[in-house]
Amino acid sequence: MEFSQDVVIVGGCGHVGLPLGLAFADRGLKVVLFDVNADAVAKVASGTMPFGEEGASEVLSRVAGDRLHASTDPLVVSTAESVVIVIGTPVDEHLNPDPTAVSRAVEDLRDVLVDGQLLVLRSTLYPGTTALVEAIVARMSKDIAVAFCPERIAEGKAMTELYELPQIVSSRDAATLGRAEKLFGNLTSQMVRMEPEEAELAKLFTNTWRYIRFAIANQLFMIANDFGLDYERIRSGLTFEYPRASDLPGAGFAAGPCLLKDTMQLAAFNNNNFVLGHAAMMVNEGLPLYLISRIENCYPLSDMTVGLLGMAFKPESDDIRDSLSYKLKRILRYKAREVLCHDPHVAVDPDLLPLEEVVARSDLLVLCTPHNTYRQLQTTVPVIDIWGRDGRSFVP
Repeated sequence: MEFSQDVVIVGGCGHVGLPLGLAFADRGLKVVLFDVNADAVAKVASGTMPFGEEGASEVLSRVAGDRLHASTDPLVVSTAESVVIVIGTPVDEHLNPDPTAVSRAVEDLRDVLVDGQLLVLRSTLYPGTTALVEAIVARMSKDIAVAFCPERIAEGKAMTELYELPQIVSSRDAATLGRAEKLFGNLTSQMVRMEPEEAELAKLFTNTWRYIRFAIANQLFMIANDFGLDYERIRSGLTFEYPRASDLPGAGFAAGPCLLKDTMQLAAFNNNNFVLGHAAMMVNEGLPLYLISRIENCYPLSDMTVGLLGMAFKPESDDIRDSLSYKLKRILRYKAREVLCHDPHVAVDPDLLPLEEVVARSDLLVLCTPHNTYRQLQTTVPVIDIWGRDGRSFVP
């Protein structure tokens, strides 16, 4: 069959799909982004990024309306040789994963998938999802090849890491693996072949390992702080010219849309027999409560205005999904007289105030996200800083 487009990305205007589409288009492929978010589609079509991603705006300005188009019409799925689905596996309010979310998305595309297409699952999958999708496609009685090629990028680094990192490719047969390698060979020459179940676990293992590492750092921070010692000074000293400790992270909020979610997916897959994963969740999710308990021991919190600096889940990002800054904000609203918030990158929160106003009105400041904006902050107000912004952490 003749296809008018090379790639269509389902969920293509989000944090995973849009950088991938931009990268493909910048390498000369004809790309369509299919998304149900009409506002995001309109922005992309006009050449405007709907979120921050370093280097992406420049690429979008080069390819929008030429090699890259965005649409809310599902019929565009039929036009491309490769269909990349970036819809991930969500978890509910009880941290239970919904392993059928991706397969339902494939079912919803039944009428627009056509013979000859390569169907690539791209987001984190609950183990066994690739096999489930293969069975669904088989029942469609269509000649569609299925591959799982997980994304491996970090937000803010997508436009470099898509080209620099090796790509994991997985499928049941060599022909489909070859097609997946040809597709992603437009971005990188390094491929890692796996079985689908291996690739599914590889993605979960990666994010779980990072989440546990951050939990270790946060637990060590609490231990040092409870004994009146500076974790960041200790970390700086023990890692200096000592490679076996070089990967010990600094302390800080471990949040965002992936790490906790994927750790809980792995736990669920193993019948909730994952002591390390659950312990990591207790440490990382408990850090805001730890900070508040320490503050309450030293300050009359109920009489104070507290300013929160940084509401995004990571530095130099505008993404507030699952940010622990908002958990801290919710708890402080019950504890403090008033809570004020600032973030130089976040645009979707109407409650944010200018930095000068937050600093001027606050009796106490908490550095929630260490954006570069705060590095030169001058104030006589105490700043609670677990990140070690100036080489030392301070929590009372």
